[in-house]
Parts: sequence; structure tokens; C-alpha cells
Amino acid sequence: MRLGLDIDPSEFVIGQEKIPRGERRKILLKIGKLYDNTEINIPVEVIRGKRPGPVLFVSAAIHGDELNGVEICKRLLDLRQLKDIHGTLLVIPIVNVFGFNSLSRYLPDRRDLNRSFPGSPNGSLTSRLANIFMTEIVNKSTHGIDLHTGAVHRFNMPQIRAETDDPETLRLAQAFGISVIIKSNVRDGSLRQSGLENKLPMLLFEG
Repeated sequence: MRLGLDIDPSEFVIGQEKIPRGERRKILLKIGKLYDNTEINIPVEVIRGKRPGPVLFVSAAIHGDELNGVEICKRLLDLRQLKDIHGTLLVIPIVNVFGFNSLSRYLPDRRDLNRSFPGSPNGSLTSRLANIFMTEIVNKSTHGIDLHTGAVHRFNMPQIRAETDDPETLRLAQAFGISVIIKSNVRDGSLRQSGLENKLPMLLFEG
């Protein structure tokens, strides 16, 4: 568990918007513009319980052509049980909006978002997106789940990859309810690596 973090303040601020307990709201995080000046945003669904508790983010489509997680997020957001949660749930169905719109793993600068964390506010397009996600989502969370899909022409057995030596991460993995849990090394620049460096219990789902 992360120490020194006000895990669930009475007013949760994201994208400069304040969301009080008991409310549900969709926030659009501005990340850039297309060549025709069209704004591109990351949609974030913020669901706040009436009672305090942990802050969990669930993200998908960090690789824009990995689509299963998008549907998982959609089904998660339809659950009636969400009205009874403690704490705050942040659901980000499409992180790599650029890649999703073009059915590409990468961003327009041909960089892999999941090799670009924690990013920089003054770097490449991919680096800036990574920085926004870290600042607005990861740094405000106590737990995280990142959803991935097998690449084109590749099928993965559903599995959780996690740092199972950490008791809280292991508890989260076991609560996920999947038969395969793998202790795997992190990749440089990955979201999971940045999560570990920030002492964030986090799972990576492949399926």
C-alpha cells in the first residue's frame, strides 16, 4: 500500500474538475490535437462511493490495437454494484486514443506508449501522454489494473502478471479470480515498472 497518500479525499480532483463523494462523472483529459486542430482527449469515468476507501484505476488500450480490454471496461461500467462501492474507481477504456483510432499499437510518432513511462511534460507526443496518465491517474491511485490483449495473430491464455512478492499485490491478483498468476519481470518504460517504482500494487492482465 502506498504511504503518505490521501487515498480518497472528500473532493477528488482530476483534469482540474472536482468530484465529490457519491458522484459519477466522465472527464476528458486533454492530450493533444490532430493536424487539422481537432482536440484529442482521454475519456475517464470517475465513480465515487459515498464512503471513503481505496482508489483503483482500470485501464485498457495502452496499445491501440488491443481491444479486448475496451469491452471489459464497458461491461465493468455497466455493473449495478458500482453504486455501492467504497472509495473511488477510475476507468480508462482507451488510453492510447491515437492508436485506437488508427488501429495501431503505436502513436503517430511511432513510439510504444508502454515503453515510455513515466514520460515527460516536454517530451515527444508519446512521452507527454505517458506523463499526463501518470500525473492524473497513477499518482492519484492506490491500486491499478492494466488490461492487455494478445497481438495480431497471437492468442494469450488469460493471465495476471504481477509482483507477487508484495503481499498487497498478491492479494489483488488472487481477488481477480483467474487461474494463472505469473511473477514476471517488468519491462523498461512500462506502466507496471512506473507503478512499482511508486509502490503501487498493480496487475497486468493479458487475455
